Amino acid sequence: MAKPILFDPVESPFLVPFDGSFKLSKADTEPSETHADKHASQDKLASTVHELAKLQGRFYADSRYSLLLVFQAMDAAGKDGTIKAVMSGVNPQGCQVTAFKSPSKEDLDHDFLWRIQKSLPTRGQIGIFNRSHYEEVLVVRVNPEYLDTERLPRRPKELEDLWVERFESIVDAERHWARNGCVILKFFLNVSRKEQHKRFLARITDPDDNWKFNSGDWQESAKWDDYQDAYKHVLRETSKPWAPWYSIPADDKPFMRCAVADIVVKTLDSLPLMFPEPDLEDRKVMEKIRVELEAKHKH
Repeated sequence: MAKPILFDPVESPFLVPFDGSFKLSKADTEPSETHADKHASQDKLASTVHELAKLQGRFYADSRYSLLLVFQAMDAAGKDGTIKAVMSGVNPQGCQVTAFKSPSKEDLDHDFLWRIQKSLPTRGQIGIFNRSHYEEVLVVRVNPEYLDTERLPRRPKELEDLWVERFESIVDAERHWARNGCVILKFFLNVSRKEQHKRFLARITDPDDNWKFNSGDWQESAKWDDYQDAYKHVLRETSKPWAPWYSIPADDKPFMRCAVADIVVKTLDSLPLMFPEPDLEDRKVMEKIRVELEAKHKH
């Protein structure tokens, strides 16, 4: 069976392998010392964002592909800030951000991928998912009581079988999207527990950041080990050549943002993007208008 490869995944030390061998416990949460220069990361991010803006114009005009960026992480890892920083130079007309919170009643009346499918970016568009369909094998796996609201027609005797089935559904769905022109990049922002708590404290002690703090985040942090186990399975089972995961060290925000932007730019740059060529009739019309405009300009 042919694989729906639209691009070769960017070679990166943060690329989650496709053979199921990934070990989250061994994945870095901090950059190496040679990449820890804050100012260097900020300078590189600025130039990469500029390059992304140029590529987006060609991507939008080409209008054969869509780009889906999926962001998953523990609370306070920096999803919002990364999305804002990386996409700061992008034309808003060609970009849409969807934040997936608790499913609505309408969502729960459908299968778990329904609300995702209808939020996919159209051709020429960059879609960004702040959380995603992976919540169904992360938050729900850690809090299986949430399944009670989903009114599933069948539930395997062993819950582990349900997660395996959902992994299969996700992989099949992403394969289908890729076959139809959706370039999928998935980023796990890998923050350490120590850094997460440091950021929680900053949100509590800074009045301007109080609004960012949610006591529910603190309660979920107490389930850290369960979440780490859930993420381990997600990354192992669903990193595929057509929808790769990248585990990005998130303790250093400038480095994290720079790493994400670099992967996005290199991926777009690898696509055979081109501006549409006008046909013969369009060229004739443009030539006629050119002559008229030049004649008026002379007067």
